[in-house]
Amino acid sequence: MSTSSTITTLCLNPALDVSYHVSRLIPEQKSRSDAARHDPGGNGINIGRALKRMQIDAHTFCIVAGDVGQLLQRLLEHQLDNVYYEYVDGETRINSTIIELESQTQYQITDSGTPIPNAQLERVINDFINLTGQGFGIITGSCQANVPCSLYAELVDSINKNGGKAVVDSHGDSLRLAIEAKPFLIKPNRYELETIINRKLQTINDVANEARQIQQSGVTHVCISLGDEGAVLVSPDNSYYAKALDVPINTTVGAGDSMVAGLVTGFSLHKDPIHALRYGIACGAGTVMHPGTELFSGEELSKFRARIHIKTLDI
Repeated sequence: MSTSSTITTLCLNPALDVSYHVSRLIPEQKSRSDAARHDPGGNGINIGRALKRMQIDAHTFCIVAGDVGQLLQRLLEHQLDNVYYEYVDGETRINSTIIELESQTQYQITDSGTPIPNAQLERVINDFINLTGQGFGIITGSCQANVPCSLYAELVDSINKNGGKAVVDSHGDSLRLAIEAKPFLIKPNRYELETIINRKLQTINDVANEARQIQQSGVTHVCISLGDEGAVLVSPDNSYYAKALDVPINTTVGAGDSMVAGLVTGFSLHKDPIHALRYGIACGAGTVMHPGTELFSGEELSKFRARIHIKTLDI
């Protein structure tokens, strides 16, 4: 599928994702895994891979380091097009997911990543902003410790000034500051939203009302993912809720990233929030069915989109 807008993704802190399936974790003892996987990871990487699965021409800006970074590149050779690598000293991080089969519990361990020298960070940012132009610039994932939490807000400002559409999927102070810069779209999950407003959101309407407050502050579209409950999308014209599809769940790793890719695809192809939410839910549903950070297949999406029911909330 071709779009009239450039789509770029910034991935400052990619990872090698290693996932293990174990029968049971036993304290102080070894737990054998018979199904270890090694996948390219990091939020921006997953979004880029998801866009390619939908045959969307996109560009990914990526920081890599050391031997793990070289392995990450080899894994990405056939999974991403138009990748711009910036090489830094150190080692690309390794993230681990352990799925305990007996309890169906998922454990995740993430590394902080290697620092980015200021000169190289500035070069990557400038290239990302310039290529985004008036298109969609997706800013997502964690940052290394030496990267200020204000960076995402600064990127939103730059994209806005160029007439582009900034998309932010982050958390904590990075998300809070980015909201103040007024991006086109944000996609926190319920917990990330609760964290920045410092209170629990018990119902779908609670989520939608809080999202409307953020939307009225200047964010064009606010999508809140709700795990197995689905997602809420609040847009200037109305608010919408879609239930999650009833599909077998293997792992939730990468599902939120797939949803972001689906939302951007829907907005870029149709410029309509209902289509965007339908794409987002379908991509997330397809991804949770697969092991590790394996994503949905193109064949799954059209079937899933047809099954999605979207309710107008009038909030």
